[in-house]
Amino acid sequence: MKKAELVFVPTPAAGHCISAIEFAKRLIHTDDRFSVTILQMRSLLNPHSDIYNKSLLASETRLHFIDLPPIDHPPPHDLFLKSTEHYILLFIESYIPHVKDAITHLISSRSSPDSVPLAGLVLDFFCLPMIDVANQLGLPSYLYFTSGAGFLGLMLSLPTRHSQIGTEFEDSDPDLGLPSFVNPVPVRVLPEAVSNKHGGYAAYIKVAQRFREARGIIVNTFSELEPYAVESFADGQTPPVYTVGPVLDLGGQAHSGSDRVDHSKIMEWLDAQPESSVVFLCFGSMGTFDAPQVREIALGLERSGHRFLWALRLLRLDGKLRGSSDGTELSEILPEGFLDGIGERGMICGWAPQMEVLAHKAIGGFVSHCGWNSILESIWNSVPMATWPMYAEQQLNAFGLVKELGLAVEMRVDYRLRGGEVVIAEEIDGAIRCVMEHDSMVRKKVKEMGEMSRRAVMEGGSSSNSLGRLIADIIPID
Repeated sequence: MKKAELVFVPTPAAGHCISAIEFAKRLIHTDDRFSVTILQMRSLLNPHSDIYNKSLLASETRLHFIDLPPIDHPPPHDLFLKSTEHYILLFIESYIPHVKDAITHLISSRSSPDSVPLAGLVLDFFCLPMIDVANQLGLPSYLYFTSGAGFLGLMLSLPTRHSQIGTEFEDSDPDLGLPSFVNPVPVRVLPEAVSNKHGGYAAYIKVAQRFREARGIIVNTFSELEPYAVESFADGQTPPVYTVGPVLDLGGQAHSGSDRVDHSKIMEWLDAQPESSVVFLCFGSMGTFDAPQVREIALGLERSGHRFLWALRLLRLDGKLRGSSDGTELSEILPEGFLDGIGERGMICGWAPQMEVLAHKAIGGFVSHCGWNSILESIWNSVPMATWPMYAEQQLNAFGLVKELGLAVEMRVDYRLRGGEVVIAEEIDGAIRCVMEHDSMVRKKVKEMGEMSRRAVMEGGSSSNSLGRLIADIIPID
């Protein structure tokens, strides 16, 4: 039986790593001819990844991890504040020699006739410059795109615009016509990087120019969710696109090393709440607010009258992230009497097992930063969303959910974490009331899409069939 090994190179950030690992697991569980080696760079933002990976090593015999040595001269940290995308791209490009050495060693260790040959590289978004390594070693490259098809359409269109205009986007630019969107897209909902003059725009262009060099593009979406976008790629100018989603960490294992003290308290509290009565607020691994915004959220929750679970992350004085469920500290920034006033109606925690929470029968709505993994988790569990995007492509995701797909309630689609704007309590209250409506059209649509998402990955489903086509491309039938 012909076998093949793939080398995955994910961006070293939580959402990217977890999605890549889950897709690798999906691949090897679908076809026992495959094995996967994942090259790990030093993590940017995911301190629990090592714990997760060690647990996988014990259970997945055809999934391997190689820790790459640290780079000698990482980019200066102040660049991260000026342009996160530029920083990440420089960080990853610094790893190219280590990646080439690791793959060269893998090839040389498989020189015997009965060894499993390397069949290609699976590269994350920011890792596309490593196509050069694949070309030098005579290996095909596949892009694993952890975001949605709408955003993929934007990235595919950027090189053409750049060749015509050559500069960053401006807020005054007219709405953009993108093949992957039915409606014209306002510039204010594009990723902040495309307007960034400190290297962010240049980083996006550098990455985008490599997309069409990939042998295939693997996307964590399903055709029923974004049919218009998926159909737009059949233009004869785009590499084959394989929709394999939703790819999710259904068991929540990736966060098993996180704060387990909160876990039992959260689940016990949810168990005591009526069905579909709780609104869940969670804003991702980098989603933090300053004190004025925290107070407005609290006032909005108070006004809404709904039960709530609020995963609140604060900034330490040194600027680093931390979770906070410390009542003494919270009382200093929350409105006076808020913690006493909510009683058993609400719970604030510093960390929450998001997938497990969204799957709980008590959850009726989700106020989300619209990270793509969070969107897929919410749809999988048929939980309607209220959009509060913050960074990366989240504004574009929010626009798609609200304006294109009708799967979310709009709180904001153009909010930016660094914009200095405060969303007031009245807006928050209004969005919570809308997302918690029991007979809303959004809730009905999300329920239908949730059922479609589960069918997509079942045998004979659209994503299962797409994965089959990908496998046939990697290991052709003789």
